[in-house]
Amino acid sequence: MTTPAAAPLPYAEFDGHPATEDDLRTAAFFGYGHFTAMQVRDGRVRGLRLHLERLDSANRELFELPLEGDPVRELIRHALRSAGASDASVRVQGLRPPGAAATTVMVTVRGPARMDPRPVGLKSVPYARTAPHLKRPGEFGQTYYGELARRGGFDDALLTLPDGAVTEGAITNIGFWEGTSVIWPQAPALLGITMALLEQELPGAGVPSLRRPVNLNGLGAYRSAFVTNSQGMAPVARIDGTEFTVDEELMKRLAAAYEAVPRDIL
Repeated sequence: MTTPAAAPLPYAEFDGHPATEDDLRTAAFFGYGHFTAMQVRDGRVRGLRLHLERLDSANRELFELPLEGDPVRELIRHALRSAGASDASVRVQGLRPPGAAATTVMVTVRGPARMDPRPVGLKSVPYARTAPHLKRPGEFGQTYYGELARRGGFDDALLTLPDGAVTEGAITNIGFWEGTSVIWPQAPALLGITMALLEQELPGAGVPSLRRPVNLNGLGAYRSAFVTNSQGMAPVARIDGTEFTVDEELMKRLAAAYEAVPRDIL
């Protein structure tokens, strides 16, 4: 028997079947939904339980419907098999078109990705996402301010509240290093999976991990800073006019704590 040729990347499936024009049209014109993004290596994912819990929780909140983990795992496996990929960037999105009785699950597969480890510069902007605890598509403000930051010579935007409280990066979480502890801003923000895993692992690695308010006018109290998302982490070189030391030892400790988390089989 001849093995079917792998589908070219990027590849998308809706509820386990290859995306049709109608499927893609639905996704393009109906953006209300939620998603999670993960890096798959050798068919395994760090923090898989957290990804599945995120999808189920958001689906219940948005659509009042469960999104059980085992069927989602099978949909991810099926899409990876169809794409012939064991290393990939995978995005799982839940949406419910008008009139539909059930949640449609879209799985997209792209090539594997990793965050550029070079130090980044962030431009603070006055923007807070609606329902920031939800990861969802089509956030205009994040894209808008991110583009403005890049036009101004920065790498991305740092979202802040009207009083100057730091919340999160446009597509990242941000952490600060005071010399003895990692400080995460205590503010409305998405709990990224990488951040959650670091919070879980750092204390056991001898690095206290705390949450407390961080304000733009107090950035000088921190020696270093870094950003995280599903693609990894990178040091922060500056926020506006405040410069930070790129602490290579800190970045190694963060990476070691993260990589100590075993990958879960899909």
